Amino acid sequence: MSSFVRRVRHLCTNTTTTTTPSISISRAKSKLRSEYDPDKALEIYSTVSKNYSSPVSSRYAQDLTVRRLAKSRRFSDIETLIESHKKDPKITQEPFLCTLIRSYGQAGMFDHAMRTFEQMDELGTPRSVISFNALLFASNQSKLYDKISSLFNEIPRKYNLSPDKISYGLLIKSYCESGFPDKALELLNEMEDKGVEVTAVAFTTVLNSLYKKGNCEEAQRLWSEMVRKGCDLDVAAYNVRITNIYGGDPVRLKELIDEMGNVGLKPDTITYNFLMTCYCKNGMMDEAKKMYEGLERNGCNPNAATFRTLIYYLCRSGDYDKGYKVFKESVRLHKVPNFSTMKLLVEGLVKKKKMKEAKGLIRTIKKKFPPNLLKAWKKVEEDLGLVSAPAAGPGDDNQKATEFLRK
Repeated sequence: MSSFVRRVRHLCTNTTTTTTPSISISRAKSKLRSEYDPDKALEIYSTVSKNYSSPVSSRYAQDLTVRRLAKSRRFSDIETLIESHKKDPKITQEPFLCTLIRSYGQAGMFDHAMRTFEQMDELGTPRSVISFNALLFASNQSKLYDKISSLFNEIPRKYNLSPDKISYGLLIKSYCESGFPDKALELLNEMEDKGVEVTAVAFTTVLNSLYKKGNCEEAQRLWSEMVRKGCDLDVAAYNVRITNIYGGDPVRLKELIDEMGNVGLKPDTITYNFLMTCYCKNGMMDEAKKMYEGLERNGCNPNAATFRTLIYYLCRSGDYDKGYKVFKESVRLHKVPNFSTMKLLVEGLVKKKKMKEAKGLIRTIKKKFPPNLLKAWKKVEEDLGLVSAPAAGPGDDNQKATEFLRK
């Protein structure tokens, strides 16, 4: 019996004692976001799997664990993990079972998601539009967009279910992902005819798809229709418009951001990221840095895209010192940019003879990146003459990490 299977079986035992101290859901989520080793991710998840107040509260932790396993193509282990939950007494609760369907979808294992949906009678779980929507979600996540249309027609008839606004939204998403925004537009009309609420999310999904297909005039007509019908346009809808219309002109983009404020909407991190990107692309690096430094003042927090974009353009402009400072902030917030961006920064630091900083960056990065990228980082280290001394003990590593963030 593998150690993985033993851990999963332990996860599903009815005993209340565990060998690992339990932690809160929020703490588990934080740890899982920065943990790429699938076995360690499972270990973190096992500390909370039996200690949550609702299925929804633990869904994110479960999905993250499944994604880590899927990344390593450990699909049999995913099946072992998810199937083990079917022995839990909570399986008779539809929301709990839906987390299993959704997780199978996250792993691209739609056949397993479908089988779980069909097992609901056997498991004693009531079936409603909630589990139907979970199945549609799993199909979308598995990129089986053609499958959703048939499911949408067959499942409601077979089980006497009525699709709701979420069901229609998922079908709309499948059409848009397949490159058929015209079909999605027809579906919006069908929703209105059937008295199903057309949400801002559904409108925004179609709007974005029209822009991507180059149908800008149709997108503008849809926007005008949204306004005319009094649809509650949210920040996401404005962000789609910003991305596709005002991408290259920071002045016009600023005007649209002001318009958002006039209608009572507060720009989010995505909005400011795009404005910062526009500044960068137009060589306005001082404005870009001010935008980054003012995020907190504007009630926003930088995300991974913020750090990736700013560090990339700081390197392009030769400002490696600032890039290094921004990198350290990304480490503190557990939002380290991707490999190519970090490689660019390391090369720049070496070019500027900042070997100490380059070595510190490499040492930190090797702890943050997934195992499959360690070989690539080792090659970068060798090519740039940054081969580290023999590994220090765990205590020394922790001290170095602390010193690195304080610099």
